[in-house]
Amino acid sequence: MPHSISVFRKEVLPFIAMFAMLILAAIAGDALLHRLQLVWVGRYLGIPGTLLILASFAYSMRKRKMIASGNPKTLLSLHEFMTWLGSVMILVHAGVHFNAILPWLAIVGMLVNVASGLTGKFLLDRSRRHMAAMKESLLRRGMHEDEVEKELFWNAAAVDAMKKWRALHIPITLAFAVFALGHILSIFLFWNWK
Repeated sequence: MPHSISVFRKEVLPFIAMFAMLILAAIAGDALLHRLQLVWVGRYLGIPGTLLILASFAYSMRKRKMIASGNPKTLLSLHEFMTWLGSVMILVHAGVHFNAILPWLAIVGMLVNVASGLTGKFLLDRSRRHMAAMKESLLRRGMHEDEVEKELFWNAAAVDAMKKWRALHIPITLAFAVFALGHILSIFLFWNWK
């Protein structure tokens, strides 16, 4: 094990912590609503949660030049915050109060999508910077280039695997969108409109 901090401790653990905070925030929100006897509020949190997630796509639209306004860095920060908060609201909305398969598929799709997005945020960008800093540090200590490559081999392999996350994030997002849309349409179809 290298003397420097490994990619796992520096990059993977914050990712796990952020995902755990998402789950814990949803559990705490649901528990609070139950404690205050406001469980009915959770039933409607899916609407603002979904709207937040939809609004967060301004970043994706700006990135693909579908819209021209907005600072990409600011839009990325908003995208991350709004999808995280929207996901918490949807998880509180879902709780454990549904029986149908479609809502469960939508929730699983959303959680996988959040994990995929967090992979890009926490792991890929930060890991690249961390690897460059580790390499520079080892070279400054006088290690030969070959020794540095051997020392960093497993960390470099992990970073290379993470580079493929975008190829998965978009189809995961589409799957989540299909499940969520199916859930929303089924609500409208089976809603008691009387």
